[in-house]
Amino acid sequence: MTDRDAGASASPLDTVSPDSPRPTESTVRIGLVLPDVMGTYGDDGNSLILRQRLRWRGYDAEIVRITLDDAVPDSCDIYTVGGGEDTAQKLASRHLSGSPGVQRAVARGVPVLAICAGMQVFGEWFMVADGSRAPGLGLLDVTTSPQATRSIGELVVEPQLAGLTQTLTGFENHMGATILGPDAAPLGRATSGVGNGVPAGEPARAGGRVEGVVQGSMIATYMHGPVLARNPELADLLLSRALGVDSLPPVEVPAVDQLRRERLAAARR
Repeated sequence: MTDRDAGASASPLDTVSPDSPRPTESTVRIGLVLPDVMGTYGDDGNSLILRQRLRWRGYDAEIVRITLDDAVPDSCDIYTVGGGEDTAQKLASRHLSGSPGVQRAVARGVPVLAICAGMQVFGEWFMVADGSRAPGLGLLDVTTSPQATRSIGELVVEPQLAGLTQTLTGFENHMGATILGPDAAPLGRATSGVGNGVPAGEPARAGGRVEGVVQGSMIATYMHGPVLARNPELADLLLSRALGVDSLPPVEVPAVDQLRRERLAAARR
């Protein structure tokens, strides 16, 4: 049986608890952060993509499922967090503030992928439906307030992050407009779709539409999909950082190439 066959034979839902021991010293641990409240849009799939791409290359990898019932470990090699609504965001911010494992990991340079509301939670503050500001974790120099209308549809982004050369594709579904402060940089520039958006009542800024946030070891985006299923180059960049290597051997997956072609074509219609 090949490594690829072995990875494919495991149940995609297999996860371990945060207090479980690492099976081997070389096992890569992927922290799936609060899927019980921040998993509204299928973004849990990003952790599955990371695990599978590791297994295809012969690495032992497992997903650590971290819920509201768990202390957040700082021992994972990479973390992913998805999207959610206002109540879920406030629950997530409160739990992660009280159990700062991700913050300690980020301080060591561990990579984190945050999607949509996850990006907002890691910012300085985000505005909720009643008009109040909820505190974020302060790991990203961003603030989020509502747009005039919801952004829904295909999103195409030309990356501005070193190590990414391929156009990024995803699906946005958000009301938030995220403004970057001086310590944050955009992931890229949206050529189709809205991206980070503009707060209601403010004019669009010069320089076009930016999308996502990059700061330190963190990458955040409004792209669902899951984004790593659509963008294997981004997945491999995160994995390279987690493993401390410059690059990884290529993995050819024709279905992914077909998916990318279809979704990029859909955005041009």
